[in-house]
Amino acid sequence: MFFSVISRAQDTSFFTAAKSIEGEYVDFTVDNLGNYYLLSKDNQLKKLNARGDSMGVFNDVRRYGKLNSMDVTNPLKVLLYYKNFSTIVVLDRFLNVVNTIDLRKQNIFQVKAIAQSYDNNIWIYDEQNNKLKRIGENGSVIFETVDLRIIFDEAPSPTAIFDHDGFVYLYDPEKGFYVFDIYGSFKTKISYKGLTDVTVIGKTVLGVESNMIVAYTTGTLTEKRMALPSAIADRQKTVILPGHLYILQNGAVKHFTF
Repeated sequence: MFFSVISRAQDTSFFTAAKSIEGEYVDFTVDNLGNYYLLSKDNQLKKLNARGDSMGVFNDVRRYGKLNSMDVTNPLKVLLYYKNFSTIVVLDRFLNVVNTIDLRKQNIFQVKAIAQSYDNNIWIYDEQNNKLKRIGENGSVIFETVDLRIIFDEAPSPTAIFDHDGFVYLYDPEKGFYVFDIYGSFKTKISYKGLTDVTVIGKTVLGVESNMIVAYTTGTLTEKRMALPSAIADRQKTVILPGHLYILQNGAVKHFTF
């Protein structure tokens, strides 16, 4: 269904407005159950279900400062990453703190991106020694690749990591996607540069380029493009899920189906 939609690249009327959550939000994401995670300008994180009912609030923001990223791949285990403090905060489905991981205690100081791993641990990319690592709940390293400078002329500097269907994707906006299997073996590179709001659905990598959604499927080596409605050209963020498009625009989160 997803690709039958993508193929209608110029049919921007295919988007249907479904809901708008008004507010003064500066960041957001949505999980695979349709739950919203909304970050206010004061760094308060609020969770709403698909109907808009409150499911939890995380207020302990002064301790960690600015939130860098959220991973809600597993709605029962929400990962918040505070880059300035090299700290990962693990929340339950009601946004209660379950665990806090200070990467500095493991001598890990330069991490831009984290992600939930297939085995309920956490992927990080350590730029100090150029290794993809999987860490446990206490921050200890369970697995790490070789120094990627051995494999590549220039190691990646990923701003996003995704674990899907047995593969790990690192996205560096200046170099593209680097794809590994879950054992750390390099598989391929996908040279899409400069994309924003990247994500992975199955074996398809997606991102926004100007006012287009770009979708590339690794198995079939096919690319699809879909124009976004001109009315949302001034959006601040885009989240793409199968059949659903969410945008942040002027502090409000808007939901479209397609």
